[in-house]
Amino acid sequence: MYVLYLDDSGSVKNQKEDYFVLGGVCVPETSVRWLSYEVEKLATKIDPQNSAAVEFHAAEIFSGRSFPWHQYKRKEDRIAIIKHVLHTLDGAFPTVVAFASAVHKASYPNEDPVIKAFEDVTSRFDMYMHRMAADAEEYQRGMIVIDKSSYETSLQNLTVHFRQEGNRWGSYLKKICEVPLFVDSRVCRLMQLADHIAYAVFRYYNADDMGYFNCIGNRFDENDGVIHGLSHLQRYNPHCMCPACLTRRQNNANP
Repeated sequence: MYVLYLDDSGSVKNQKEDYFVLGGVCVPETSVRWLSYEVEKLATKIDPQNSAAVEFHAAEIFSGRSFPWHQYKRKEDRIAIIKHVLHTLDGAFPTVVAFASAVHKASYPNEDPVIKAFEDVTSRFDMYMHRMAADAEEYQRGMIVIDKSSYETSLQNLTVHFRQEGNRWGSYLKKICEVPLFVDSRVCRLMQLADHIAYAVFRYYNADDMGYFNCIGNRFDENDGVIHGLSHLQRYNPHCMCPACLTRRQNNANP
């Protein structure tokens, strides 16, 4: 079993933001406890007496207005904490991979960016599961866990629709064994890690800030030189040089 933890970054309605991102981390069940503990160790350093009260939420850490981040007066210290959370992936097995979909909202004025990103990420996760099953020559299934949101009912219904009738590409989510589960990020360390991955991708595309993205750039699902785990959904720049767009163009150019 592989579990994909997803969270979002960016606001659908905020016209000052160009992008909406859905992203997170795919973890085999054998690594869930280990990776959760790696994040928990950071929380213990922040508050040794009550680590459970520490929730790693990247935007809140950066702003430094809420507990316990208000005690870190220097912005550089708060940025370092966000990067430390992202670097918990450094010691993970190669089967722990990141997924994210960055939707340029203005490119799709008549589409819901949340639904579009969810359709894209789930399709990529399902393809990853098929590839893992083929490589390991064993049956593999996947499950999606998402932070609680107002989209809970619509995303669950959409997953059922994909499994029964296929997505827009005619593919069925055969490897995903259940509708998404929605959990409170306060009690799930890997959901907090997913939040940081989504934030890193959002900052990269929305603000040209690669500082966080560079911490995880090598963790996105990749196969035969193409980065499948990261997608840049846009219609304004056919020559985009981001890793997702570049590796796809190079692959299409090869005979």
